[in-house]
Amino acid sequence: MQDNRDIDSLKKQVQDIMDEKQPTVLQDNNFGAKKNQKVRKKKNKFLKAVIFILVGLLLIILLMIGTKTGRKVIYKFASDFIYRNMNNEDIIKDYQSSTEGEDDQNSSGGIRRHEDYVTNYLIFGIEEFGGAENTDSMMIASINTKDNTIKLTSLLRDSYVEIPGHNPNKLNAAFSRGGAKSLVDTIELNYKVQIDGYASVNFKSFEKIVDKLGGISIELGKEEVKYLNSTNYISKKENRNLKVGVNHLNGNQVVGYCRVRKVKTLGGANNDYGRIVRQQRALKAIFDSYKSKSVFKLIGITKDCLSYVTTNLSESQIEKAIADVVENKIKTLDTFRVPVDGAFDAPREYKGVGDPLVLDWKVNRIELYKYIFLDTEKEAIAALATKE
Repeated sequence: MQDNRDIDSLKKQVQDIMDEKQPTVLQDNNFGAKKNQKVRKKKNKFLKAVIFILVGLLLIILLMIGTKTGRKVIYKFASDFIYRNMNNEDIIKDYQSSTEGEDDQNSSGGIRRHEDYVTNYLIFGIEEFGGAENTDSMMIASINTKDNTIKLTSLLRDSYVEIPGHNPNKLNAAFSRGGAKSLVDTIELNYKVQIDGYASVNFKSFEKIVDKLGGISIELGKEEVKYLNSTNYISKKENRNLKVGVNHLNGNQVVGYCRVRKVKTLGGANNDYGRIVRQQRALKAIFDSYKSKSVFKLIGITKDCLSYVTTNLSESQIEKAIADVVENKIKTLDTFRVPVDGAFDAPREYKGVGDPLVLDWKVNRIELYKYIFLDTEKEAIAALATKE
């Protein structure tokens, strides 16, 4: 009996101990639950904060994109980025000193045409060989907000023109007579259109821009390949390894390609016409290569490429150009050239200048007005009559 009582007593003690421990275990479980609940609350608060920030940013982006006022902020930011990364200060002073405050008349007395729905930018490449500086390529890029297009007009470098303050010569000689100001004045005087700003790049910089993009792909014909592989147009001999068909060209090869005019292009264009075709093909390939890059790569590439460009454009002009293109949803690029077919002669010599293109200026100006300003024949003739 005593043993039974001892066993019962031991059982009771064990039970009492268990009963005493149980509340403690429950407290520990409650503490853990409360701790987990606090962690979950913190996580929820963090997630809510992140979601709130993302939604806020999304609303801001939608507000900026969805409203003209909002988009202006983006245009302002973009124009500031572009302006700060281009070479501009000295050129602005040089050019604006002779054009500010004048109405449809350049510093040489020439009358030029201007319309509110068209902005004309001169783009030119500078050739630096043997100590001379000539403009190897010249194009007028016109942003037209009436038909929502960008119109690219190539001006043939051998065109015989009047150069203010100097003897008449080929168009590509104007830059060497007085820099960008002389070139702009010459174009305004002869072509009778207002140039609102310009950007230039020399051949070395053009080569670097192409390399920054990782090169461009261009299809070459048999004659082009033979010529480029056997002449110094491609200055580095190790790059004279082109083949018939599509080639991925580096900057040095592209510069050589754009300079060629003594053999036909793929398609049959020859002489200066062939050179212009090549330049336009190269620009299109550069544009296509640029578009194919990711947004993150584009920021760095754009910054590097802009450092090679010299311009007289102000920050506000850059902002306007961006706004004109975006607000009018301009996606079309048209091309043209002056002189037009049948409106020029190509003598071996003209007034002491060898191998020039002598333009029928009236015909070419009328065709240029029709292209840039969307004139009818009658409207172009009437507009030109007020400028001559």
